[in-house]
Amino acid sequence: MLEHKKIRDLEDYFVSLSDRPDRGVYFYRINGYSEEIERFIKKYYDAARRAGVVIEGRIPNPDEKNLSYYGEIMGMEFQMDSGFITSGLKKWLPRMNDYQRSNVAASIYDSLDSMRKAGKTENMLKNAYIKFMCWLYYKFERIVSQLGENNIPKILYEGETGNYELMLISILSKAGCDVVLLQYHGDKGYLNIDPQSALSDELQVNGMKQFPADFSLKYIREKMRSELETERLYGTKPSLVNGTNVWVKGKGLDDIRESVTLRGNDPKLFYNCYCRINGVEDKLTYSNELYQFWQELKNAKRQIVIVNGEIPKPSPDELSRIRWNHYERREQMIMDLSANIQYTANIELQRLMKKAFVDVLLMETDQEKGNVNKLTNQAVYLLCFLKRYQPLLFSNWKQPDISCFIYLGGCKNETEAMFVKFLARLPVDVLILCPNLNGKCRLEDKLLYEVNYSESLALDRFPEENSQVRIGTAAFHAERELDTLMYQDSGMYRNRQYAKANAISLQTMYEEIRILWDQELKYRPNFSTVDGVVNIPVIFAKVSGVKDGRLPDYWLSVRELVTEDTILVKKAPYIETRAANPMKAYAAEFYKNGKLQKNKIKNHASYQYGILRDEVQDFLLEKLQLLIDQRLIKGTFENGTEYTIVATALNLPKDVVRLIQKFDFTKKNPKLIYINTAETVISLEDSILTAFLNLIGFDVIFFVPTGYQSIEKHFNQKIMEEHQIGEYLYDLQVPDLNSLSLNRTRPSWRDKIFKRGN
Repeated sequence: MLEHKKIRDLEDYFVSLSDRPDRGVYFYRINGYSEEIERFIKKYYDAARRAGVVIEGRIPNPDEKNLSYYGEIMGMEFQMDSGFITSGLKKWLPRMNDYQRSNVAASIYDSLDSMRKAGKTENMLKNAYIKFMCWLYYKFERIVSQLGENNIPKILYEGETGNYELMLISILSKAGCDVVLLQYHGDKGYLNIDPQSALSDELQVNGMKQFPADFSLKYIREKMRSELETERLYGTKPSLVNGTNVWVKGKGLDDIRESVTLRGNDPKLFYNCYCRINGVEDKLTYSNELYQFWQELKNAKRQIVIVNGEIPKPSPDELSRIRWNHYERREQMIMDLSANIQYTANIELQRLMKKAFVDVLLMETDQEKGNVNKLTNQAVYLLCFLKRYQPLLFSNWKQPDISCFIYLGGCKNETEAMFVKFLARLPVDVLILCPNLNGKCRLEDKLLYEVNYSESLALDRFPEENSQVRIGTAAFHAERELDTLMYQDSGMYRNRQYAKANAISLQTMYEEIRILWDQELKYRPNFSTVDGVVNIPVIFAKVSGVKDGRLPDYWLSVRELVTEDTILVKKAPYIETRAANPMKAYAAEFYKNGKLQKNKIKNHASYQYGILRDEVQDFLLEKLQLLIDQRLIKGTFENGTEYTIVATALNLPKDVVRLIQKFDFTKKNPKLIYINTAETVISLEDSILTAFLNLIGFDVIFFVPTGYQSIEKHFNQKIMEEHQIGEYLYDLQVPDLNSLSLNRTRPSWRDKIFKRGN
């Protein structure tokens, strides 16, 4: 029989018998977890599965069928004698050789003898013997013929053992088996059977903690299966490996300038740099430094791609070139999509691309916790980006060529970050420049190294030509720093500081309209700026009736609201339905599949807003899309009204367009006062106009002395506040409001409420 020995480390379990210094077997129980232990269990499980026995849960007792077969072959006689046991093993397990049989018989005898000395009866010894024989035949027959051989068989037992199970496993261990007991709930149950740990040793390694709640051999099998499937994803792996940043000195641009031939000499590595530079060292020289850097790369015949601000999204044509389907599992998705990676000019580079693709997707899949649909969309974008930039980065590539990808501005979303991670695992120097510290780059990667400077500089484009190099003076940059201090989170705003806004309609009392009307927006309730977007509190109201029937005061109250930035409409309709509109003929081209075709609109010969600032044009088109999406106008997506909305919004009156161009979102907003004294329903186009101006940020107020529903007909919902202020009057004529004097002293609404009687 073999003796139990102590291990020096877990790898001793996998050493053959002849190479073990003490020529013994190992029998350990594992009561705690660490990553090292998990790796060992995976390896030991695989060894036991191939040449041993894996037991999950208790070994079932022999059933009637098992006992009947045993009795038929062996009879039910029992003798407490080693010769009897040896003879029985020869008949019951004929594949064992004499050496194995002798060891097992001796070990069984020792175990039964210890039971006898403990006071067990002859009948109990007989039952134990028969149980051992049945278990050997039905559970361990595959290993009894391997006992004592150089390649030691393994037993892996998961769970708490019973007394007889432990005895049999100990018998096999002494006869030439390595054993591991996995005890997820600790050692208490085991020590009730073997309080002196005479039969096995408890494993003690550094960093052990309690087993995770979901840990099991089933978990190990699933993980091994997943790892095997993952290996299949790579196919034939490249012979080259990325030596990313292993040679860099942490000097940013200088590291990328370093000649490829001087970076390292291991033929199995390609040496690329992966760096993000935050801020600038010197504002005065930064642009010129980038220009000189670009010139040096160009003179070194490096292949260069420069991206400014964002990586343009794939076009429909680019998307159509990617072959993909809908997937249930990540492995299926990665395997299928990776077939799109083709570079027949250099198979090694193709393998590098495929490996990087699989690596990045597996990382992202782990982070997304199995969100395969989202990862599929990102992977398709990644492939589109690869096909777009592949000819520019890898034309005629050969080892040790390293191209260069420069991204000014930093990754704006997860998809861009994924593509940058992908490139950084290829023969490409990847440089992310974030000179403006107010921006946030979404890229996170353990391979990335960063250089940080405290100075911040707004730079929109990488200076590739001399004409693009703009160097600010010291006074210029000092002014910009002062500008940042004054206008960031201070409540003060520079002219046209913001390019985006959301309108929020206020619910007010009628008397409050006059108070709020001519205020700067920043002083109105609920004004705020969040992430570069202004939340504008606006008035959108209908005033019905005439207070106390007093027309002079009524018209004066209207006149008081007319400012220099007010469009005054005295008669409905303001825009005639039959009026000429050059945009009607193109509305169907401009709006397709639920989306405004913004580029087509801007490039069209009839487009009227091309003279406006770019940010104003983008703002108008964004609000036009919102107006359609919200279905505020009746008939949208029902009878083609969406095309009328497009045509109307793209053909605004000149006075309105000028007010929009002038509009600063933190100051006073433009106004529209619409007076309808007749029994006329306003036109569909007027409804579109007023709803559109409300979204843009205009104050819009309707004065309707008749109280009729002349406004609401074309709206799907109540989108304005209505104030009933007095009796209804009809057939009124709008006077010349400019002739009305504003010098009359009128009591305020507060005076009227709180005025004491005489």
